[in-house]
Amino acid sequence: MATAKKAAAKKAPAKKAAAKKAPAKKAAAKAPAKKAPAKKAPAKKAPAKKAAAKKAAAKKRTPNASFMKAMTPSDALASIIGKGPYPRTEVTKRVWDYIKKNKLQDEVNKRMINADEKLKEIFKKAQASMFEMTKMINAHLK
Repeated sequence: MATAKKAAAKKAPAKKAAAKKAPAKKAAAKAPAKKAPAKKAPAKKAPAKKAAAKKAAAKKRTPNASFMKAMTPSDALASIIGKGPYPRTEVTKRVWDYIKKNKLQDEVNKRMINADEKLKEIFKKAQASMFEMTKMINAHLK
């Protein structure tokens, strides 16, 4: 009888282990089925995006020729940025350098620029927004 008890004792844990493994197998079988379509759809699109990104990285962006064309500033603008022909991008950079150097940006609303005597000649008013500034500067470029 001792052998019968040992055999019964061995079978019981085997059944419990099998019962525990079976749900795990079912869950594992169901989980990849749900994830597989989700992974396949982006996988098809991802190479196209990567290829487009590689093409974009291969082509370096060239600046627009009209922005890089040297323009001569008026006397009022030249007193701020200096004499000489500059591209529009450089003119904007130098005006911003002047604004920051003289702390002309409004403390409360950073988009507004408080004009000093030199900027009043360009802006024609005491305060202008940074978006208006480029339009006003363009009037002083030839």
